[in-house]
Amino acid sequence: MPFPYLNETKELNEAVRREIGGSFVALADGVTHYELSGPKDGRIIVLVHGFSVPSFIYDPTFEFLVTAGFRVLRYDLIGRGYSDKPRACYDIHLFVKQLKDLLDALEMTKVDLVGLSMGGPVTAAFIEIYPYHVRRHVLIDPSGMKRVQLSLLLKSARLPRIGELFLGLFGRDNMLKGIASDFFDPTLVEVFQEKYKIQMQYKGFKRAILSTIRNGMLESFLDTYLKIGVLKKPTLIFWGENDKTTPFEDHTLLLHALPHAEFHAIENCGHLPHYEKTEIVNPILMEFLSR
Repeated sequence: MPFPYLNETKELNEAVRREIGGSFVALADGVTHYELSGPKDGRIIVLVHGFSVPSFIYDPTFEFLVTAGFRVLRYDLIGRGYSDKPRACYDIHLFVKQLKDLLDALEMTKVDLVGLSMGGPVTAAFIEIYPYHVRRHVLIDPSGMKRVQLSLLLKSARLPRIGELFLGLFGRDNMLKGIASDFFDPTLVEVFQEKYKIQMQYKGFKRAILSTIRNGMLESFLDTYLKIGVLKKPTLIFWGENDKTTPFEDHTLLLHALPHAEFHAIENCGHLPHYEKTEIVNPILMEFLSR
């Protein structure tokens, strides 16, 4: 009998997807929800989100890049948003395979990758395996320099049965509080949390989060960054100086691994500079991608 996670009351099925709308594609490990927009002959930019917030986290970036004439793809990682939440091992191999399968399904062979938070290790690991698929790499407050410091509740997730119990009973409120801590500007929190709650009603979400924690996605990926540093692909890094999720001081480790990268520290900003400081980030991003 599956563990009864509170608040997960809905099945994510074809009928729900028809009601939601948007684009879906059946891949090897499950159905993936995605959005693709911009001129068909535009340069392709792929936006990869982080640990738990699905692709809406790129709302301002997606709109900006499409308006600027790029062909932009964003999607929900498996286990998040409107993508399937199978019983699977949610490790780096699963997320890299999902990205490769999605690009193959959409017949995309040369892209620029943008990775936010946990999307950093996902995009870096993708480049390590498929270097010729990627032209440029953008990292936004990436994880993977050190093990991510978890709350007491999420630390308990590593423990068999205890993790299911704690996340099942208390996970919803704790995760919403964690979302709030990503922001420097508190006025942005409430609307963001309301959007985040939507995915939490679908069965399998918390199970996917547990598996992600237990299968190393919040550990160090410094070796991966070091390996792709040798390739010297054009790389742009943004980091909020007030980030509490991936501490700002971790950027020194990343720059050691990627010494060729262009780095921008964003003042008065938390974990989401592309969302909080669009007026600073977007012009830099535009210039880098247009070179």
